[in-house]
Formats: sequence, structure tokens, C-alpha cells
Amino acid sequence: MNRFFKLKENGTTVRTEIMAGLTTFMAMAYILSVNPNILTAFGQIDMGWYSVFLATAIAAGVFTIAMGLFINFPVALAPGMGLNAYFASVILSSATSDHPFTWQMGLTAVFISGLIFILLTVTKVRQILLTAIPDSLKHAITVGIGLFITIIGLKNSGIMTIGVEAGNDIAAHKFTDVLSFETVIHLGSLESTNVQLAIIGLLLIAILMVLNVRGAILFGILGTTAVGILMGAVDFSPLSNPQTPWVPDFTQLNFMEFDWDGILHTGIISAIATFTFVELFDTFGTLVGTAQRAGIMDNPEEGKKRVGNAMFVDAVAVAGGAMVGTSTTTAYVESAAGVAEGGRTGLTAVTTGVCFLLALFLAPVAALIPGSATAAALIVVGVLMAQSLRNIDFQDMVVAIPAFLTFVIMPFTYNIANGISFGIVTYVILASVSNLAGKKKYDIHWMMWVLAILIILRYALMGSQG
Repeated sequence: MNRFFKLKENGTTVRTEIMAGLTTFMAMAYILSVNPNILTAFGQIDMGWYSVFLATAIAAGVFTIAMGLFINFPVALAPGMGLNAYFASVILSSATSDHPFTWQMGLTAVFISGLIFILLTVTKVRQILLTAIPDSLKHAITVGIGLFITIIGLKNSGIMTIGVEAGNDIAAHKFTDVLSFETVIHLGSLESTNVQLAIIGLLLIAILMVLNVRGAILFGILGTTAVGILMGAVDFSPLSNPQTPWVPDFTQLNFMEFDWDGILHTGIISAIATFTFVELFDTFGTLVGTAQRAGIMDNPEEGKKRVGNAMFVDAVAVAGGAMVGTSTTTAYVESAAGVAEGGRTGLTAVTTGVCFLLALFLAPVAALIPGSATAAALIVVGVLMAQSLRNIDFQDMVVAIPAFLTFVIMPFTYNIANGISFGIVTYVILASVSNLAGKKKYDIHWMMWVLAILIILRYALMGSQG
């Protein structure tokens, strides 16, 4: 084991690596209950809660172990937050349209984006795209996804409610313009048990994080569930429900549930583009940031090579995750928790992956967790992602305005792609104006022009989502 993972060479031990792997698992195990809730939209999408649970545990387990064994990299993978929310929101938003976007089409879009990732990684184009996008927009994308996740948490918990007080009748299931004086967003009823439980969960997770407790999100979810039991807000039926068995039932797995007939659906093109685009930056930041904290980038040449190899495993995980029935599987920033505990090699990742596979036997426990508890976790994840704000120069308007539009338009139009699109086009325009006016010079990579033109054509030819 020492020779295989090069433990001595990396200044670590078996015990340290295993403890680091357990720490990473504790920090990200919340995804086992959160992802099924999101991808089934709390019962509104018929993917099957248990089916998504199986896919989540399998994808996280198998591909995290692969990262450890083949790349010797201390990074764990699992279905990504933000993209799973986008997956669900696209399906729900098109439910009443003439061409509904089904969850099978969503998995097809994720699978295709995985194939695109493999191609981009092998041809090195992935690195070009990462170089082209200004750092300010990369950070803004992270913040925007965090706000997007936060709104989902607020809405699912009932803390935020939507109620239009309009002067005119509003048709159901239609995008509707409202006037400035017409209220849309309200505070939910504080008398609601779900709202009360979500607030308790939010405070509990926050306190644990202030106390620097490892796995604060997971422990907070478990603690909130315990409070929910005392409040009578927890349904115990999953413990004896055959739909959430203790022994894994792989016949319920949504394996290869693709809809190839829907490929020409206009919405699927946009979905593929969004899954591909967002994952590019999310993975890059996670892998490079974790590599730097683990000391892997101390040798830049070797570090870049290992990060490049890790990107390939990540790309395969995207396609593989779709095959077993989950949204985009990606490298997790929570891997930094294990690195902080001393994890330096792939043994850390292997330990985390094994824990996820063992979790296949805990489906009934995961199903007990109330939606309010996971909603509180979503809000806190938004806080963590908003930390990227400090890396944006708001004194420079060429940088600040595109970044601001990126992370504001995402949650308020309930669409990640809209935010990224406005950010790119606005940056190209403002940077060009500044350059032509002889003001401060800004680099505009040729790929940014290509992306801006494609975005404009996308909205001109395909329209918006309302």
C-alpha cells in the first residue's frame, strides 16, 4: 500500500489517509439525502427517490475510488450541487409546454456533456476554455450558483413563498410580467412546522461551522432530523417501506434511461451547453485548489499533469453518473476537508469512495431526513459558495458589472445559463469599449468572442425561457 500510493514520498501514513478519507466523507455525505430530494423535486419528478439514492451512492463511490486508484489524487466526486438543481428546474419549468423536457432527456444531456468533456480533455481544448474566461467571471459563476442553491433551499423549506398580488388575472403555468408595485416574494409563515424546522437546522449547522466541527453540514442535518422527530415532523415509514430497502435493490436503478429521440428538442441543446459550461469551471477550481492545498502543485509540471489526468476521470464520471441515473458527477470542494486533515494521496479518495458504497445499505435512514433539514443545508452551501465574492474587484466596472449580472441573473431568472450568458456578453462589450476608448486595456481571448456570438445567436434563434 505504501508503494502503490507513494505514502512516504508524500509525507503521510495509512492512518492519516484513512482518517482524511473519513473526514471528506463526513463533509459531503449530505449529498446522499439532498440529491434524491432535488432530482425528484421533493416528489414532483418521477425519477424515484430510491433510484436516485442508488445512483448517487454508486457514482460517488465508484468514481471517487477510480480517482484514488488511477490518479493517486485525494479528491472525491459526487453529483454536483447547482447542476442537480438546474437539472430539476429545467424539467419542472417545461412540464406544461408543448415539448416537455423529461428527466430521461436530462440524463441524455448529461451523458452527452460527459462525452464532450472526454473529447475536450483529450484534445486539450478544455484548458483553452479555462484560460479564456476571466477569473472574475469564474468566481461570479460560483457565487451565482450559490445564490441559486440558496433560493431553492428557501423555497423548498417554505421560508420564502411566491405569491403574486397582481391587478390583472394571471393564467396558470404561464410566464407573466408583473408591475413594479406587484409583490412576488414573501416571507413564509413562521407558524409552519417546516419553516420552524428549517430555521432550527440553519442555526444548528451555522453553530457547528462556527465551532469548526468537521462534517458540520452532515451533523447539522442529522441534528435537525432529531429535532424533527421531537416535533412530529418525521415520517418513519421508510424504515419498513419496501421502496427503501436495507439491502440494495439494483433493479430499481435508472440504468441507461436515455431518450435519444429527444436529442433534437431545442431545450436539450441549451441543457447540454449549460451542463458542459458550468462543469468546466467548477471542476477546474476544485481540482487546482485542492492540489494546491495538498502540495501537489509544489512541482508545477508534475502538478499540471496530475490535474490533467484527474480531469479525465472527472469527465468519465459525468457520463458514467448519467448512465446510472444521476445529474452531473463532479469533483467536490469538500475534499479540502480531508486534505486539511492530512490527506495527500489517492488512499484518501479510496477511503471516501468505500464509505459511499457502504452507504448503499443505509437508504431507509437517508429517507427519514425531512426536506426542511436538507433545505437548511442548501442555504449554508450557498454561503460557502458566496465566499468567492472576495476575489472580484468591484472597483473596476468592466469587471464588476459582468460579474454582478452573472450572479444576480442566475437566481432571479431561475436559470444558471442566463447568468453565465449575460456575464460573458457584457464583459466582451465593456472590455471592447474600454480598449477602443484608450482607457485601461483588457485581454479578450478569441474564445470569448466565439462564446459571445454563440450566446447571442442562441437567444436570437431560440428565444428565452420567459
